[in-house]
Amino acid sequence: MIRGGRSYVSSPPAFSNDAKRLLVCTANTVSIFSTSTALQISSMEGHTAPVTTVIVVPASSPANNILCYCWTASLDGTIRYWDFSVPELLKTINIKIPIYSMVIPSLLGLPADSNEKQPNLFAYVSLKDTRETISKKHKSKSEIPIGQICKCNLTESRLVGGVTLAETKVSEPITISSSGKYLGITKHQRLSIWKVPDTETERVVLRKITLHHTKRMTVHAFHPIQRIVAAGDSTGRILIWRGFGDKTFASGEGLVGGKIMSNDEDKPGVRDNDDVDSCTTWHWHSSEVNVLFFSSDGAYLYSGGKEGVLVVWQLNTGRKKFLPRIGSPLLYYTVSPDPSLSSISCADNQIHLLKMPSLEILKSISGIKFSCSLLEEYEGFGSGVAFDNSSALVALRTDKYCVQFYSLFDDRGISEVKRECRLSERARSPLLLVQVCERNHQPGDDVTVVVTLVALSQDGSMMSTVEVKLAEEGIGGLVCLKFWASESQNKKFTLSTIIYEPHRDACISAVAFHPTRRAAVSSSYGGDFKVWVCNDELEQKDVMLQSSGWTCHAVGSYKKKAITAAAFSADGSTLAIAAETVITLWDPDKNVLVAVIGESLTPIVMLSFVGNSEYLVAASWGSKPQLSVWTMSKLSVYWSYMLRVEAVACAADLSSFAALALFPKSSKCQESIGTTFQGRDGVILLFNATDPVPVSTWSARKAKGGALSFLQVGHSSIEENISGGKPPQTLLAYMNSDHEYVLFDPYGEEIHELNVIPQKDLVDPEERRQFGYASIYGELPEFDLKRDQMSWVPSVPSEKPWETIFSGSSHNLPPLTKLCSAFLESLLEKRTAVVE
Repeated sequence: MIRGGRSYVSSPPAFSNDAKRLLVCTANTVSIFSTSTALQISSMEGHTAPVTTVIVVPASSPANNILCYCWTASLDGTIRYWDFSVPELLKTINIKIPIYSMVIPSLLGLPADSNEKQPNLFAYVSLKDTRETISKKHKSKSEIPIGQICKCNLTESRLVGGVTLAETKVSEPITISSSGKYLGITKHQRLSIWKVPDTETERVVLRKITLHHTKRMTVHAFHPIQRIVAAGDSTGRILIWRGFGDKTFASGEGLVGGKIMSNDEDKPGVRDNDDVDSCTTWHWHSSEVNVLFFSSDGAYLYSGGKEGVLVVWQLNTGRKKFLPRIGSPLLYYTVSPDPSLSSISCADNQIHLLKMPSLEILKSISGIKFSCSLLEEYEGFGSGVAFDNSSALVALRTDKYCVQFYSLFDDRGISEVKRECRLSERARSPLLLVQVCERNHQPGDDVTVVVTLVALSQDGSMMSTVEVKLAEEGIGGLVCLKFWASESQNKKFTLSTIIYEPHRDACISAVAFHPTRRAAVSSSYGGDFKVWVCNDELEQKDVMLQSSGWTCHAVGSYKKKAITAAAFSADGSTLAIAAETVITLWDPDKNVLVAVIGESLTPIVMLSFVGNSEYLVAASWGSKPQLSVWTMSKLSVYWSYMLRVEAVACAADLSSFAALALFPKSSKCQESIGTTFQGRDGVILLFNATDPVPVSTWSARKAKGGALSFLQVGHSSIEENISGGKPPQTLLAYMNSDHEYVLFDPYGEEIHELNVIPQKDLVDPEERRQFGYASIYGELPEFDLKRDQMSWVPSVPSEKPWETIFSGSSHNLPPLTKLCSAFLESLLEKRTAVVE
């Protein structure tokens, strides 16, 4: 089994001490990426729920940068300690409450030259406590807090009883200063700050101050040197509080001007007698601020948000300058031990490695794009997911008018194809696209174009997209059909043909490519379908791919009914067209109606031929959804189920197919499903077309909007983690509505873990250096446990038997009688008799 498509930006990442690796929280695991190649090199697996925090233990001296230890926290209620150079789990602490955030002040406050080991190591955790003991304290449900800031003794592996710093209605992330002296959380219009004592014990009381604001605060950051804190709010404002906690914390370090201001002095901008000297407000962002961080010397403040722009503020003067757009809303900023390197996490599931201080993007860790949100009137129009079965790639529509190509085996983005906005219908000159085409994010822009459908040819060399330009006040709506072509396996597509209003003003319901020729069919809700043929297919000449265009070869309809689905047979000789509830068969070359094979109860939305067999699978939606299998020889239904099917996938050369079905919504079914399938809302059914009884079934999460496909597997792609096992020839890919996917062998008796063979030269040579024992003593010799034993060969006894008598294994010594006789014989002087 291969899993992928997970979010890289659910939590802030962390750099290793040598800044050569980046640790990223990816669902239940922590993925480790090389900062030189931006490719994954290993992972830490063990948590059973999403990982929310990863903290690298800092090196106490530059010589200890090779040490690779970290702490992780998860929603499974555990805190784990790892050696991520191996990687190996060293310790597990189970507090049995989901952890949303964690900080460890002692790690940051440890002096660089200190070799003293503290008696106890404490962490502060943000928990989601749902126990009944909390609800008894509050009368109304709206007052029940579900978030807590608690203290955990990592040394003794337990929560510190009776120590709760705060209770919140939602679990809040904890922010800590770079020195480890202060930690804080935002709660709506309030910012709570605690001072961590120099010497921590379980019962020590943390002093606290609260700062107030009129708007909801979203993020905050501490100054690295002075007692200054900055916070961003939901309207885009940034507040700078100087000299916070001068009275409460009662310490002379880091004060503004080196003195404590009295109550009689003016405190400009300060609200509600907050314990600060002054408050300054800056405003540039048009929406909420998500990112705030100070430069290492504290001279500059960086801010970012939905605009995808980093703003650099000069702290003393308030002057600002702007850095180039990154292309997506910003979520997290992470500093590294190397001052010339940092990272920024973006909402499009990308982490950019930045060169400081210019903030130039050096490398990008590209995850799968999140599911695209469509307007309600376009939700049922086609599919935004298309699979390339031969190369295990998937094409996904994104929010930024792009189509992303993602490798399912490598779990990384390959390229993006950007929507081209040409106005001339006759302009067919190709547009060469770069590997990744970004569109600057504009938060104020309304959605004007929707990519409703993506389709790929069987060999992955051709692609078709359907775009709908939304009408403004009922005027200006436009449907556009585009054909793209690719010359290589890197999926750099070029635009071949643009067809405006291919079916008048009706929306396109489906696009399917011919399996062996450069032809395709598009169907529309307007009541017709069209067969499109590439020009080089008509001319039968060796014309360069870039110069080929697409033209309409034939137009068909059936009783003026809406055409809701279309599919070619395996050899391309038959075209199946669904006219609402009726399935019709056509000759695509002659555009002749061959047969009408039957009618379903509700409109058909999916059609697919089952490999080279005579069977056709149809799925219909509506009040009476149905999954049905039709036979071409008898032109009738073979068997059917009353199921709402989200996706159908057919094996290429077999008579089997898989269907993704949703569970019924009735109260009785939901009750039984909740206890049996533990929150899963769908099931994957594997059928043989001739048998209505499923061969295998698997429950699935987030099945609504999911997709299925069979993938062809090469021996060089994966290796199975089974002794004596062979890689499967075919894998079944399931992708849920959040674009998380799993690949598994549908015909295997058990679902085994499949490992992707790492590509060569993905890691920088410096990354291959040795760690731990090997870095000091070198690699241990490799012993071949399966070496062939040497056959026994008779030999002449040696004149010195004591040199060979102990040459055997230690557990197979010769008997004592043989040892004594050989030893005594060796002491005797041998003389040769001379015959006179």
